[in-house]
Amino acid sequence: MPLLRAVAKLDDVPGAVAVQDPEEMSAHRRALEVLQRGGIDPMVGGAYALRAHTGIWRDTKDLDLFVRKVQIHEALALLAKNGYRTELTDPLWIGKAFAGDYFVDLIFSSGNGVATVDEHWQRRALHATVLGRQALIVPAEEMIWQKGYIQERERFDGADIHHLIRAKGEKLDWQHLVARFGDHWPVLLGHLVSFRFSFPSDKEKIPASVMKDLLTRQLALEERPASSERLCRGTLLSRQQYMNELEEHGYLDARDREVAGWTGDQAYPVKRRAGPVKRD
Repeated sequence: MPLLRAVAKLDDVPGAVAVQDPEEMSAHRRALEVLQRGGIDPMVGGAYALRAHTGIWRDTKDLDLFVRKVQIHEALALLAKNGYRTELTDPLWIGKAFAGDYFVDLIFSSGNGVATVDEHWQRRALHATVLGRQALIVPAEEMIWQKGYIQERERFDGADIHHLIRAKGEKLDWQHLVARFGDHWPVLLGHLVSFRFSFPSDKEKIPASVMKDLLTRQLALEERPASSERLCRGTLLSRQQYMNELEEHGYLDARDREVAGWTGDQAYPVKRRAGPVKRD
């Protein structure tokens, strides 16, 4: 059963939906209804979720619906049966459903394939009214997990993580959050350190025990020799910004090792240079 907690009615945010095309709102609302009636029970993310957790509203014409990875094909089939044109845009993390010029994103993982949507997301979700319907809202811990890996040159979600911690730090399930990052805990630590820099008066939002645990882990790494294997984990944070190291310097792509189902990036394929690999 979901952990249902009431939040403000998101449709009542001043100006939140006034700028949105009524036809677009209808297409989004109907997609949400189709999935709910079909037993999928998607979670609303994006600007609606950020509003639910932090009170911050951003004008949006998008509707991000998060579904469990095992449900993506069923969700797309339901929407196709109800008149939407659907596609599995990227088998690693996202599908889309189109109604004329309008569309809904169906997200089932982070873009790098790591933060997969599972039963814990729905179990921990909030409840709110979105587009006139009661809906589940992506939980804050999973938002932080997913957003932690969005560090592209053109988009960095670190500030959203800061907003979530500032607004809900004392209510977060920190044990669950740390466990979500697993071996990638340094990514979380980086965001926590930058939060402390950004909001020095809100230090207590992050439990001292969490900071001490992660910093102790980091100090322990300093006592170990560097790996002899030239592995680049930067590709888990950005699809484009570490291509030079992969193509020109021969680094191994962490996605080949750490992402289940990874078969390569069609948009940004790695092109190994011919001849000797540069070594620093």
